[in-house]
Amino acid sequence: MRFDYAIVGGGIVGLATAHALAERFPDASILLLEKEDGPARHQTGRNSGVLHSGIYYAPGSLKARLCAAGVQSMMRFCDEYGIRYEQCGKVIVATHARELPQLERLYERGLQNGLNVQRLTSEEVRAYEPHVQAIAGIRVPSTGIVSYRHVSLTLVDLARARGTDVRFGTRVERLTPTAHGYDIGTTAGDFTARVLVNCAGLHSDRVARLAGTDPGASIVPFRGEYFELREDRRHLVRGLIYPVPNPDFPFLGVHFTRMIDGSVHAGPNAVLAFQREGYRKTDVNLHDLTEVLRNPGFHTLARKHLREGAMEMLRSWSKAAFVRSLQALIPEVTADDIVPCSAGVRAQAMADDGKLVDDFLLVDGPNALHVCNAPSPAATSSLEIGRVIAARVPGIAPLTPARPPLEGVYA
Repeated sequence: MRFDYAIVGGGIVGLATAHALAERFPDASILLLEKEDGPARHQTGRNSGVLHSGIYYAPGSLKARLCAAGVQSMMRFCDEYGIRYEQCGKVIVATHARELPQLERLYERGLQNGLNVQRLTSEEVRAYEPHVQAIAGIRVPSTGIVSYRHVSLTLVDLARARGTDVRFGTRVERLTPTAHGYDIGTTAGDFTARVLVNCAGLHSDRVARLAGTDPGASIVPFRGEYFELREDRRHLVRGLIYPVPNPDFPFLGVHFTRMIDGSVHAGPNAVLAFQREGYRKTDVNLHDLTEVLRNPGFHTLARKHLREGAMEMLRSWSKAAFVRSLQALIPEVTADDIVPCSAGVRAQAMADDGKLVDDFLLVDGPNALHVCNAPSPAATSSLEIGRVIAARVPGIAPLTPARPPLEGVYA
């Protein structure tokens, strides 16, 4: 079968891309291929459901610009299609004096990114989160919560209603560039497409190489493990409570997140997963693991973050260590208050020199675009990422009137 556009990956970024392409090219034929039996089975369906504000990201970066626009787009989408969400706001708190300079830098970054950010004293923190112990904090009112799985299911329905051919349980095994696009070999038969869009998440680097494009980076999977507060202890958390992140470490630290269903998750840590879809400590894929360990860049990364990495591993194997990290924010939390819940795996791109890619990474190929780094806040930003992709890929059908893409986001 022949299509104008083929999208590989049925997470929220792939589905948002199908949504944007159908809006921009209503007469084009679109195919979406997903190897799982349904949408949002990996990063999208296993994250904490936060509508991020964009406070952490470098001003002018794709993450900062698309997150700020994306949270607004996502709330409008939810309003339009009756998806429940809540702007509960979040507090980022300092528990030691040494964290105050970084807290102030975060406040200034929030202002640079055009956010409403409020400084908080210790007493003001407790007015929002009575059980938190902090010496200072900042509040970001625009942060919220939603179910990205619900959003994804809605995007699937919209895609099919507009004529997109959405095929689950279809793994891409071969991509052959041709003069007219790509021949695509899958477990459910062969297809051709004039333009390929790679939104394969944890396997995005492999799909890019399968299509003959070197993305200049490799995916390193980091498992994030969570605990959940027992129902009778959920009152300890009203909204979202984050520590001041370590500026030398690319993760945000364990935090408390109230989910849209009312549950409260605590975590995640960040440990190397021994399998790209390794959601349990015992999940090991020798090919995946060997690929990481043979990469010289990973050894550079590991040496740089040896101390932080060791602490993350300790939290992974010791509940007591995990609880101590939580008690830095809420001293009342005990080991009896939390139970393990499902983990997620972050698809983090690492450049060949061992540096983790800080921004979203979009790599052009012949008649193709590869999304090779789309970790958090990609879910928040997904509708805007889709718009950027639709504006960037080669046009097949006449353009229809649509909102113009954000200027300069891929300059």
